[in-house]
Amino acid sequence: MKFVDQALIRVEAGNGGDGCLSFRREKFIPKGGPDGGDGGDGGSIYLIVDEGLNTLVDFRHDRLYRAKNGQPGMGRDRFGKKADDLYIRVPLGTLVYNIETDELIGDLSEKNSKLLVAQGGFHGLGNIRFKSSTNRSPRKTTQGTSGEVRDLRLELQILADVGLLGMPNAGKSSLLRAVSEATPKVADYPFTTMYPSLGVVRVDDESFVIADIPGLIEGAADGAGLGIEFLKHLSRTNLLLHIVDIFQEKNKVYEDIKKIRIELERYDEKLSNKENWLVLNKSDLTSKEDNEMLISFLKNKLEDKIKIFVISAISSDGCQELIYKINNWMLKRKEKNE
Repeated sequence: MKFVDQALIRVEAGNGGDGCLSFRREKFIPKGGPDGGDGGDGGSIYLIVDEGLNTLVDFRHDRLYRAKNGQPGMGRDRFGKKADDLYIRVPLGTLVYNIETDELIGDLSEKNSKLLVAQGGFHGLGNIRFKSSTNRSPRKTTQGTSGEVRDLRLELQILADVGLLGMPNAGKSSLLRAVSEATPKVADYPFTTMYPSLGVVRVDDESFVIADIPGLIEGAADGAGLGIEFLKHLSRTNLLLHIVDIFQEKNKVYEDIKKIRIELERYDEKLSNKENWLVLNKSDLTSKEDNEMLISFLKNKLEDKIKIFVISAISSDGCQELIYKINNWMLKRKEKNE
């Protein structure tokens, strides 16, 4: 299914039912008094998380959602029926914005979470409510209030523990295939990954989720290439794996690393400060001696003490060690936060 990470919808809650103006009229009871009942409340609209969804594509076709109105009050002290609330299912990780104010009104990032996005109208009061010792035949009623109407922008940010980033054709999709049951498209041309892919990695009794983001190129923070549209998905990950193709000149390897770092810093400084590991891929095409020389070269060039791993996503060489290192890091982080 096509990945869609943004959609615009309109929600219209139901109006409250009007109160009823009525008097009891029965034989032998000439002055029965008021018996007009209240109306019913209008239906409210909620967004609820459905973990079975992973896209907002349905909202590209269905953009208007209306809850029903409350029923008007009736005579003989009968109240109008309250309208049912309307529940709209959205994927886990959906952000909800009010288009008019551009305000973030909700973040559906927890399982079973629910968000009220349009309050139903309040019921009107029947004339029975206004009877008193000084007013035994009230003709006063109130109308039900209108339900809220909102134009919303839904944005989906995928939820993953680990995010893969790097230049096109660095081998991110190949690594995801090697360590999980995900089957992203793999080919020898740029921009193979058109949409984010998720894979669940299992290590003994533990598991974590990896997200493969479309490849970045120089200028991505300004909208170049495909990566900028999905950079925001990396903001919720705990660990970034920077995948680098090492089957090229060492200076080119270094330049690729610097370009990606610059794009992250330009897009979001907090994102660039996340835990970041360097994964040198395609070791099956290079010698052990060349790899050792490259690691030494990069450690001298890079100012920070970044963790460096050498793998081959195609042959799976080094992948298992990398996965265990990630799992141990995740467990330590979890213990620290508890």
